[in-house]
Amino acid sequence: MKRWLLAVSIASATFAQQQPPPKKQNPPAAQEKEEEPPEEDESLKPKQYALNPLEAVRNVTAGDYYFKRGKYQAALYRYTEATHWDPGSSEAFFKLGEVDEKLKDPKGARDAYQKCIDSAGEAKIVEEARKRLAHLK
Repeated sequence: MKRWLLAVSIASATFAQQQPPPKKQNPPAAQEKEEEPPEEDESLKPKQYALNPLEAVRNVTAGDYYFKRGKYQAALYRYTEATHWDPGSSEAFFKLGEVDEKLKDPKGARDAYQKCIDSAGEAKIVEEARKRLAHLK
């Protein structure tokens, strides 16, 4: 029995001297956020425009649809989009000027007509833009 008692006491002393395994430390939540890149909402990114005359024509067509139905804010948005897609489109700038006139924004109309003239597109549109620009001043 003494041997068994001696073996138990040695085992318990050895067990008492052993250190518990190190606990796994979790980093604080603030450190986790710094390590991970922030999530980006795709809808909040600014829209990237490149020269795309087909997209500009599509937006002008949609703007014409809204303009004929008297939905001038929607037409304004579509014509503005068309000018972003094709900054040299005299037709888009002319129609943007027309919408600005309907919305009683003479400054916006003047700017649009001037850009139409500067783009030097179709001669007929440019002449009409000059007439309307003279009328606005």
